[in-house]
Amino acid sequence: MKKREVTSQQLIEAATLLFAKHGIEKTSLAMIAAEVGMTKPSIYYHFASKEELVEKVFEFMFSDYHFEAYFSVSDFNERNFAEKLYQGGLRMFPEDDGNLHAAMRLLHEFMLTAGRGTPYGDRVARMQQAFLDGFRGLLQHGADLGAIPQENVEAKAYLLALAIDNMTSYMMMGIRLDYETIWKEAVNSVFRKGGNVIA
Repeated sequence: MKKREVTSQQLIEAATLLFAKHGIEKTSLAMIAAEVGMTKPSIYYHFASKEELVEKVFEFMFSDYHFEAYFSVSDFNERNFAEKLYQGGLRMFPEDDGNLHAAMRLLHEFMLTAGRGTPYGDRVARMQQAFLDGFRGLLQHGADLGAIPQENVEAKAYLLALAIDNMTSYMMMGIRLDYETIWKEAVNSVFRKGGNVIA
């Protein structure tokens, strides 16, 4: 492949897979260049440094990872609250496209960089906190609507956030469980007084 035929996006995708396989520190620009069929100096046509490429990989991985992408609070009302909550959680499940293990390894790699003076671990922690806050705000909205009981709203919100986080981690490790039923039970537990809401 000639330099002009290789796009920045192709380099980001190749780097993502190589970072997941070998780790960020052990993956060289030469390895990335070889993966896409170009020379190492040609990478500088697209990225000024490896650090810039790592930043672009981080953005590529997490560009859609924010609470509102799955749960638009303004769309929730008393009648649809349970179903919207259930469906939003299902959308958070990673698709089994053959790259789940790679995504898990790379996420872990970014988290490990926190202790090495890089900002990625802190950024991942802030994203996770945003999901905790998002679930808390959503369930408080549900309580204000009268869709869910007022008792222990914060604890229920954190239970849902932790359930989703753990289920997606188990999925990415290749552990096969009935995740849809588990999520359904988690959602139903938020409403439970007189029985299940999601059948």
